[in-house]
Amino acid sequence: MSDSAAPVGDASGLQLTLKVWHPGCWSIEVTEDRPGGLLAHAVYRTAEDNVRSLFTAYGDTTAEVDALVDAIRDSEHTNSVLELEERYGSSVSTPEAGGVARELFVEETPEHSVNDAFVSRGFLHDQPIRIVDGEEFWPVFYRGSRAELEATLEEIREERDADIEVTRISSSGPPQGSTHRRVDRLSEAQRDAYELARAEGYYSWPRQITVRELAEKQEVSKTTFLEHLRKAESKLLDP
Repeated sequence: MSDSAAPVGDASGLQLTLKVWHPGCWSIEVTEDRPGGLLAHAVYRTAEDNVRSLFTAYGDTTAEVDALVDAIRDSEHTNSVLELEERYGSSVSTPEAGGVARELFVEETPEHSVNDAFVSRGFLHDQPIRIVDGEEFWPVFYRGSRAELEATLEEIREERDADIEVTRISSSGPPQGSTHRRVDRLSEAQRDAYELARAEGYYSWPRQITVRELAEKQEVSKTTFLEHLRKAESKLLDP
């Protein structure tokens, strides 16, 4: 870890970058032996309870990106791949993003996604996740001390059989406009739905409660609860 002398337990929390590997992940598998890479911008739950993610596939040449997209379509861990009109590609600023970029919606079942394992424990995405050479790099914000962070990461490692390494850490507060600020933009109903889902194990694997059961706890319809929860997730996860 870098910045090892930074103070512990700063009330503003921790900013860090995590290097993550976990089994059954299509994005890790398709980038392991191929040039180019992926940027994961946002993660959503569909009404059917699948996971749909917005990605940029990038590379130095059209052939590299074509091969990457074909591998995503062929993966046994993806359900569908939808190409979009360019949204993020023109503004990709990482040095690895070469001259070709393509925007994708990729749908999968939640079985091999680790996003919920992080979200349910209070991690918030600060920037897009970068996947290159078979590894994921997660820039995240975590409200808590370093001791709490280590214990939380160990829980995720054991729960998801994941390798997680902290490659950068800072105790300074998040910059203006980061994901952390979005919590304040949730409506009361959205915040209540999200906090209840976290507390009751909705984001755990295996899932400990259904949307219908959560709605019953709040004494609202399933449709109403799901609407509040999806809007909260969108505000928290979409950069």
